Formats: sequence, structure tokens, C-alpha cells
Amino acid sequence: DGQAQVIFISKASTISRGPIPHLRSLGAMTEEMPQCKHHGCLCKIGPSMLASDLADLGNEAKAVLAAGADYLHLDVMDGHFVPNISWGPPVIESLRKSVGPDAFFDCHMMVSEPLKWVLPIKESGGSQYTFHIEACGAEESSERESKAIEVAKAISDAGMKVGVAIKPGTPISAISALVSLVNMVLVMTVEPGFGGQSFMPNMMPKVLELRTRYPLLDIEVDGGLGPSTIEHAAKAGANMIVAGSSVFKRGEDKLAIIGGLRRMVEVHGNGKA
Repeated sequence: DGQAQVIFISKASTISRGPIPHLRSLGAMTEEMPQCKHHGCLCKIGPSMLASDLADLGNEAKAVLAAGADYLHLDVMDGHFVPNISWGPPVIESLRKSVGPDAFFDCHMMVSEPLKWVLPIKESGGSQYTFHIEACGAEESSERESKAIEVAKAISDAGMKVGVAIKPGTPISAISALVSLVNMVLVMTVEPGFGGQSFMPNMMPKVLELRTRYPLLDIEVDGGLGPSTIEHAAKAGANMIVAGSSVFKRGEDKLAIIGGLRRMVEVHGNGKA
């Protein structure tokens, strides 16, 4: 299609593997990377807690926060919007008690009824509620837009920051009516709900288009981010980086990994020397 292809390795997790729709031919890591104009959005690194040792969730969270993580990314799966189930408000509430009131919880809601869970997530300690546009109705339907606006307003009214996510097969035009109502857009670089996925092409042009249109917007990427792939995301304009197995892999220096990811965004995204 003439667009630069960007390749990501998916994050490892204990979630079961499954089929991956929407994948086309893969492209090479050596292809030219899209480069955004330098922006002033602060880099934020959010370890994906689903990739941590779930038997020691509290200590794993404290370890990455001590290593410089800016927030914790919490994947909530309901078994309907995606086929897998992870955790819900009780686990988030327990984690909040463990890490204290200051940690920022970005709750990535892979749920089929996003409005239903706004207050339970707020009450359990959520800081940001990131819902999927695809959960709000059929593609290009008037219902989708109105429901998404309702969800965004409910999240804001509850006192949380608002995030909206798009799956790999969803164009950014699907969220154009929402950008003024949200604090962040999440561009998925893997299909949500599955671990162990293969490379995902062509996601960085979405990030680049968002950064070009909305230079002050927080743009998050989730799926396969690590030292070997961060340059793609940083150059395209992402400033919020979700990293799973690259941070939690046994024996890795968490401080060095998080610092390295941050440096790449600051250099390629912010233009720092």
C-alpha cells in the first residue's frame, strides 16, 4: 500500500494464544521509519503488569515504580470483548492498597460494556480508564459515536482521565469525534487479548497521523515495545510506552530498560540531544 511498515514483537504473557485477524505481509525491520516533527509531550513509561509475576504482583509493581516507571498499565479482560479473562476491580483495589495512593493506574478496559465498569474501576483505585471504541457499537454507526461520547463523559465525571483505544484493524477516523474529550489515544500494536503474537505491521503511520494532527495529545502504544522496537514508536510520535516482557524478563535491569525506552522517546520524539 506504499506505507512504511513498522514491525513489533508482541509482549509475552501467561494469557493463552489465539488466532490473529487483520495481519498482512510482514515487511522488514530495516524499512524506513516514519518520523514525526518533534513534540513537547512528556515521555511516560508504563510497565504492563500482565507480564509480571502475578503471584507477586504488589512487589513487582513496587519494583518497576522504584526503577522509574511513570505509571502501571493494567489490562482488564472480560472474556467477551476478548476471549480471555484477566482481572477486575478486586485485584486493582488490592494492588492500590499495596502500592499506595500516588501510583498512576492506567486501566486498559478490554470489555464489551465499558460504561458498566466506570464506577467500579474508579472505586477500586483507577486513575485512567481506557476503553475501546470497538466496544461502543458497529463500525460507522451513529450509535458508536454517541455511546463513546457517553462513556468518555462518564469517565471524566467519575474523576478519572479518559483514554480511548483502537485495535489494529480500526482507522483513526473512528475516534475523530472523541479526541477533544479524551486525554489519551491508545494505538494497539497487537490484537488485544492474546499473548505470544507475531509481528504487527503498519501501525506507526496511525501514530504519525495522530501526532501530526494533534501535537499536544498523549499517544500510547501497547504491544511488543522494548529496546529493539522502541525507535519505531518514538520516531512516529508515541510518548506513552507500554512495555511488558522487556521490563519483567527475569534477569533484566529494570532501571536500564525503562531508562533506555525513555531516552529513545526524548531523542526521537522530543528532539533532545
